[in-house]
Amino acid sequence: MTLSGFTDRIYAYFLRLTRRLSTRQMLMVLAVIVGLLAGVGTFLFELLLHAIEEGLTRWFSVDEAQFLYLIYPVIGIILATLFVRYIVRDNISEGVTRVLYAMSRGNSQIAPHNTWTSVVGGATTIGFGGSVGPEAPIVLTGAAIGSNVGRLARLNYKYSTLLLCCGAGAAVAAIFKAPITGLVFVLEILMLDITATSIIPLLIATVTATTMAFILRGFDPIIAVKLSPEDGFELWQIPLFILLGICCGLMAWYFTTMNARVGRFFKRQTKQYHKWLIGGAVLGLLIFIFPPLYGEGYEAFTELMQGRTGPLFDNSLFYAFSHIEWVVILFVIATMFFKVIAMATTNAAGGVGGTFAPSLFVGAFTGAALALICNALFDLDVPIASFTLVGMAGVMTGVMKAPLTSIFLIAELSNGYELFIPLMITACISFALNYWLDPDSIYTKQLRQRGELLTHDKDQSVFVFLKLDELMETDFIRIREHMTLGDLINIIATARRNIFPVIDDFGHLLGVVQLDDLRKDMFKREKYGTTIMSYMIQPPDRILQHEAIQSILPKFEDGRTWMLPVVDKENRYLGFISKSRILNAYREQLVKIQQ
Repeated sequence: MTLSGFTDRIYAYFLRLTRRLSTRQMLMVLAVIVGLLAGVGTFLFELLLHAIEEGLTRWFSVDEAQFLYLIYPVIGIILATLFVRYIVRDNISEGVTRVLYAMSRGNSQIAPHNTWTSVVGGATTIGFGGSVGPEAPIVLTGAAIGSNVGRLARLNYKYSTLLLCCGAGAAVAAIFKAPITGLVFVLEILMLDITATSIIPLLIATVTATTMAFILRGFDPIIAVKLSPEDGFELWQIPLFILLGICCGLMAWYFTTMNARVGRFFKRQTKQYHKWLIGGAVLGLLIFIFPPLYGEGYEAFTELMQGRTGPLFDNSLFYAFSHIEWVVILFVIATMFFKVIAMATTNAAGGVGGTFAPSLFVGAFTGAALALICNALFDLDVPIASFTLVGMAGVMTGVMKAPLTSIFLIAELSNGYELFIPLMITACISFALNYWLDPDSIYTKQLRQRGELLTHDKDQSVFVFLKLDELMETDFIRIREHMTLGDLINIIATARRNIFPVIDDFGHLLGVVQLDDLRKDMFKREKYGTTIMSYMIQPPDRILQHEAIQSILPKFEDGRTWMLPVVDKENRYLGFISKSRILNAYREQLVKIQQ
């Protein structure tokens, strides 16, 4: 028997097995499979990432600046770009955003290659020093696993979406060994509704993936930190945690704003080698001056939260000054700000990575900087470990607009809930401040602007599924500007519509003619020679091709009309969209979502 025949038999047996199970039983079995595969995928990603990183940097002497930092990052970005362009031939960046897009516009279908290509592209980028995080590629990998398991099981959109979310949550749970965080991540960021049908498979998937992580990687957490009794929360620290929340909110706004600005700058570079040269130069120089920016940076802020600032200066030009207090403070603050630029540059220049770990990095350095300043200037004896952990939650909350995910992640990483109160204080303040500055997260901003974001608001989610191209009607008879009333009378005899678009020789929309405006002259033969332009009017508004449905409905209300023309950017006529058709499609889609 050939390998192809063997796999076909296994697949046929798998389908027969799933048909014997109830829907709930089948989803539980598939959730276990997705959790197992996501756990293994996460392990392989970290294995490849650490193999590359260790091979490139293990032999460095800590007391010397390393000029290889100037060239490692650009090599990684070039390799990742070539891999994506010539092997993948698809966009695999912005993992979480792509998962959200697949849920809203892609029928929850993610290409099979995403089950492994994000692993290779992300590990190459980060291993060579790209200052991004592994979580976004891992989330896309896990979501792709869930999506393709659902496709193989021939599930509908509802259950395929559930398995996609199970894969994403399982990947987060596996990388942090934090099952609750994986669960809350899906509910808060991917915005899956909380029902018994969804919550049980999701729990099974995250617990299964975490168990696989324990088996394959041991019980040591990804961020090795254990709070001592001296690091515990005390009431006198509340004003400082309030201040930390404000600082984290502002840093989160800087994070998203600077990321967008750097992205726009690189989009203006039309040549890929220009992006490589600029990105490689900026990133290499930043890592050469601030070595903690190399890679995801977990080791750097783990050392920081343990109160050890000396290792931050390893391979740095400032190694000899690591014992000077004010140098440490300035170094930490500078690293905190430049991390955002390094992260944005890595992604914009062609690297593959996410913003999850960088937000934790910036938050850790924000909390540590506040603690170091308080200790140096006011002699307050502020515990660096607790402020570093709480700062991680604060910035992550502002960047991702996910306070619960941030709080539970830090609680699980620190193996306890001693910091629950300061975590809630800081996260809530950061969320409120950053939401006031910008209501969208770093993942959802572009999707919301394009009307492609699913939310917990059922009404708004319905509009995401409605597409203008599918609702547009094109069976209207077009008339030319040089035609007369007599010409139009002959057309009306066979027309099914009572409105006619007027176009020029190039297809541009000049206006519309309504049947009601012709009635008074239709039976006056002496008027048949009148040019049609005498009856033409301008429509109350025009709809642009691919415009979001949410922005169309107000135009009907403002113009007090039930029909509007659709044109492209050059004002070429495409068709008409009717308010009644939108409302009918809305009702049908609302029923599907509720079911």
